[in-house]
Amino acid sequence: MPPISAVIIARNEEDKIRRCLDSLKPFAAEIVVVDSISTDRTAEICTKYGCRVISREFDGYGKQKQFAVELAVNDWVLSVDADEVLDPGLQQEMKKLAEAGELPFDAYTIPFSLVYLGRVLKYSGVGKESHLRLFNRKKGKFTTSPVHEGIETSGTIGKLKHRILHYSYTDISHHIEKMNIYTSRAAEELVKKGKRYPNLAIACKFPFSFLTFYLIKGGILDGYPGFIWSWLSAIYSTLKLAKTNELLKNQ
Repeated sequence: MPPISAVIIARNEEDKIRRCLDSLKPFAAEIVVVDSISTDRTAEICTKYGCRVISREFDGYGKQKQFAVELAVNDWVLSVDADEVLDPGLQQEMKKLAEAGELPFDAYTIPFSLVYLGRVLKYSGVGKESHLRLFNRKKGKFTTSPVHEGIETSGTIGKLKHRILHYSYTDISHHIEKMNIYTSRAAEELVKKGKRYPNLAIACKFPFSFLTFYLIKGGILDGYPGFIWSWLSAIYSTLKLAKTNELLKNQ
């Protein structure tokens, strides 16, 4: 397998990005960071780590990540976010891949664990997530969706054993801030698709979603963090629909 380029998009991540970069150093032939004009020390920290840093105005997650992929020197690319950390097992697994010959697949999914309020959520609807993050860019690329971007590949897909730890939320306030941003972007996409929701459906969305996350998906087994996650996830689902109708009304 050719060397692996790690690519990151970031903005104002000075408190988190060191941990991410440390987990990439054991195997990455290069680290490319596309910085969305940070106002903190993100770019400075990445430069000191030996990363190739490029400043670019943010124009959507899919477009920004694909831009980073195209900057990479190598065709094999691992895409990670600044708040993600490869566990030690995955670091060694990636190192073995980088030192191997030809691989049987053109892309690989990686298991993910969300670290929330100091606890790895094993249930809550997020305990068994996997995402395609390692791929040969000759056969794959990011979609241009502004919110739920992903990698599309025309090749075969394998699965790695070890995982990425996702430190997405610093605390509850940070979760609410991100939720407000993401629900607005999701609503814009739903409006473009011509979606509209009855008021009764919006009213019923919160209790239905909360019971789904907390009971059916096992949030109750994740203790207090699982309760807060289920509660805010239900609010997210409701806000997304409410903001969609609000946008339509304002138009």
